[in-house]
Amino acid sequence: MKRPQITISSLDLARLEQIIESLDDDQFPNIDDLQTELDRADIVDPEAMPPDIVTMNSTVEFRVESSNKTFSLTLVYPRDVGGGDGKISILAPVGSALLGLREGDLISWPKPGGGLLEVRVIKVTYQPERAGDLLL
Repeated sequence: MKRPQITISSLDLARLEQIIESLDDDQFPNIDDLQTELDRADIVDPEAMPPDIVTMNSTVEFRVESSNKTFSLTLVYPRDVGGGDGKISILAPVGSALLGLREGDLISWPKPGGGLLEVRVIKVTYQPERAGDLLL
């Protein structure tokens, strides 16, 4: 299945590459999948980010197609997961799948242990770039 085009801010890319470099495959089995996504992404300046794209620290409403369950979670860096309520790490399979997607996009993403997870973005309810809340 062809994956939808993704867009990532230059700031998110730099931070994510630092995280990837600090991990090994044992800590994060899907590290190659995330790196592949970063390698194929359109990279834009944070100020030029379209308002309907899932970026780091965005709150996104999405549906897992297999269960037809809808979630609203904030995509965060691993250090920010604390407490976990309402947050999903970029290192979680669903978190990696969501990054860079546009509202309406559907992606198939490898699950740990095999199989695919289909995730559809319904709405980006909060995006730091759109809100002018850039943390530099």
